[in-house]
Amino acid sequence: MRFMATYDLMETLRNTNQWLGASALSYASYPVFSMVPNPALQWMSAWGEVTERSFKRMVSKPDWGIRTFTHEDGRDHLVNIETVLARPFGNLIHFNVSGREEQPRKILLVAPMSGHYATLLRSTVKSLIVNCEVYVTDWHNARDIPVSEGKFDIEDYTLYLVDFMRELGPDINVIAICQPAPLTLAATAYLAELDPEAQPRTLTLIGGPINPDATPTDVTDFGRRVTMGQLEETMIQRVGFKYKGVGRQVYPGLLQLASFMSMNAERHAKAFSDQILRVANGESSDNDAHNRFYDEYLSVMDMTAEFYLSTVERIFKGLEVAQNRFVVDGHRVDLGKITKVAVKTVEGGKDDISAPGQCVAALDLCTGLPAHMKASYLEPEAGHYGIFAGRSWRNNIRPIVLDFIDANARHDTAPKAANHNIAATG
Repeated sequence: MRFMATYDLMETLRNTNQWLGASALSYASYPVFSMVPNPALQWMSAWGEVTERSFKRMVSKPDWGIRTFTHEDGRDHLVNIETVLARPFGNLIHFNVSGREEQPRKILLVAPMSGHYATLLRSTVKSLIVNCEVYVTDWHNARDIPVSEGKFDIEDYTLYLVDFMRELGPDINVIAICQPAPLTLAATAYLAELDPEAQPRTLTLIGGPINPDATPTDVTDFGRRVTMGQLEETMIQRVGFKYKGVGRQVYPGLLQLASFMSMNAERHAKAFSDQILRVANGESSDNDAHNRFYDEYLSVMDMTAEFYLSTVERIFKGLEVAQNRFVVDGHRVDLGKITKVAVKTVEGGKDDISAPGQCVAALDLCTGLPAHMKASYLEPEAGHYGIFAGRSWRNNIRPIVLDFIDANARHDTAPKAANHNIAATG
């Protein structure tokens, strides 16, 4: 599988389907056909519109779409996305609200590198910029990074986080969502030992696989069943000639998307057939619920092969973070060195990717942290995406996370965080 021809074949199939959709839409939309209305042509046009849009989205990075927001002063403020630190594999960006005083809460959102762009956190960012200064790790698509930039594995990822935290200073509050939770915990411990003045104030870990074995899921079972050799042979390809990263070994976004879709194939098939009918009946819009969801869901990015393989081998199979054995750049990270950073975990009761128990395991690993600086929270009815987006996040989780940040704003020693060790009732 590790050939450019395989990568280019997938891109060819995607491009062909996009072209077929555009052709069907154009052909069925000829004005002359309107003289004799034909339901088949109407359906053909609708199929073409949905198909072209879907396959086109697969190679496009979504826009953040956060341009203005209304502040408490009643004025609309422009939101400018500024690059704070630029690196080959990812930038640190800031959502700067024009004309507003700098907010006391500084939050670094660590976005997952698991097949989708950081824009997956769009609604999370929108909910936080109201009264926070928000920074986000904006990871780049591996297909666009020249081979000359070198490798990027989980150790490099961790060191990127270390640099981002150093750049923002000790006033930052870090929120890591899903995949980066164990690496963010390791980065915090790395700073606690080697550069304690750069430690963040608080660390919130949301739905991350700190200890994947704590509660097995289909994801962890898959990691156990396959060997590293099988993964390398079946999942890794070289970027084709179309992109700047030609020759780089990656886990392709299109291959990841095929895996995502196959997990709920029946539900996705129904969603697309229903959308075709809505388009045919004139009941759809450019920004309807289907398009809002799939414009983001279908926009996938490649991961470097070494990042994907090292994640499976060291986080899921080797349990290096779960057993406090993680090594970064030759230095063994000791999670027990975290003594001044308040740590909170958030889990979803219906999370089938990082099931309850996997993330809260972080608290037992922080052996040097006082009990009053540890907190956990379970949202019973939330799935994986619900714990950082949607109603559960807005109504229950966000307020509790912000309260936790405020309670530990000055590294107070009084036990202010203890009352957050609760589960939501609604």
